[in-house]
Amino acid sequence: MLTMAGRMAQLGTESAFEVLARAKALEAEGRSIINLGIGQPDFSTPAHIVEAGRKALADGHHGYTPANGILPLREAVAADLHRRYGVSVSPDQVLVVPGGKVTMFFAAMMFGEPGAEVIYPNPGFPIYESAIRFSGATPVAMPLYEAKGFSFDAEEVLAKITPRTRLLILNSPANPTGGAVPRSALDRLASGLERHPHVAILSDEIYSEMIYDGAEHVSLLSYPALRDRVILLDGFSKTYAMTGWRLGYGVWPELLFAAAERLAINCHSCVNAAAQYAGIAALTGPKEASRKMLAAFAERRCYIVAALNALPGFRCATPGGAFYAFPHIAGTGFDSRALQSRLLDEAGVATIAGTSFGVHGEGFLRFSYATGLPALEEAVARIGDWLRRQVTARTKIA
Repeated sequence: MLTMAGRMAQLGTESAFEVLARAKALEAEGRSIINLGIGQPDFSTPAHIVEAGRKALADGHHGYTPANGILPLREAVAADLHRRYGVSVSPDQVLVVPGGKVTMFFAAMMFGEPGAEVIYPNPGFPIYESAIRFSGATPVAMPLYEAKGFSFDAEEVLAKITPRTRLLILNSPANPTGGAVPRSALDRLASGLERHPHVAILSDEIYSEMIYDGAEHVSLLSYPALRDRVILLDGFSKTYAMTGWRLGYGVWPELLFAAAERLAINCHSCVNAAAQYAGIAALTGPKEASRKMLAAFAERRCYIVAALNALPGFRCATPGGAFYAFPHIAGTGFDSRALQSRLLDEAGVATIAGTSFGVHGEGFLRFSYATGLPALEEAVARIGDWLRRQVTARTKIA
């Protein structure tokens, strides 16, 4: 009998893919399913980016690349970060990786071990907690509060730091809540972190260019006192609709870069060449397609928030960024997991239970509005009809 390492039992999964599989199975049975579960833009990768990838293949870029990524892409990343935040980043601190998850996994493996603690947002992207547990470290939940726009209480976070704390994970704008942390909260947290120089910070900013209402995204790279221990996670999947290209990057402090690069060499060797040339085109080429995509998301956001707030038992805060709505649904009388299952099986609408993102997600559902308005309108109509049927059924029973 084969015996796997015990730590394999600590690995979780990403529920969006489980729901997607269930939705596909129902569609195969002939059911009409509207999938608001998966966080994937319904736009094609802009044509000039696709052409850059095609041209790279046609030009013979078929071999290995440096483990840290080709220099022109790392230079383009550094220039883009300077354009957006006014910060100076050396291309030698940029590690190109196959997707955003790699940076978070590397950070968890680098700092996590039995006896260590890692603080992470909850509700938050489920791979944070999964990777922390896999590393052997103890995950310490950092609650996010609906009343604060799904931001955190800085003093509460700082109070969770102990001598065993190795890493703090931040995510703004956030998955699953759409919450964008205001500068005031980051200022208080950054100031407090100066008293804890033993704590590294992983700042997941993959949705940094998806901000609404003229709001400002504040990068953790903007705090000079923290620069020697901030790991920036960013990539191309969301801003440029490049989910399938699997292209991301981390900006690592100089003292950590060599260790991160060794992890890359042991894990995936390097990122495929064509995707890297496409990444250069994304960062240096025209941005009109990305602006149009963000404008469409902003329109959908306005619709979905108002529509969900009009449903009986729903209460939905307006997300500051990303493309997720995270309504409170306890007023329906269902818990998160039950409502997720019944909406999919009985109404044909796929959503994700808030508990898929941590214990503090109970009472919430995640809706992705990375799909067109007609689908959103039909989904809300189906949910409204289903909720009314539940009220009618309960009335008859009573």
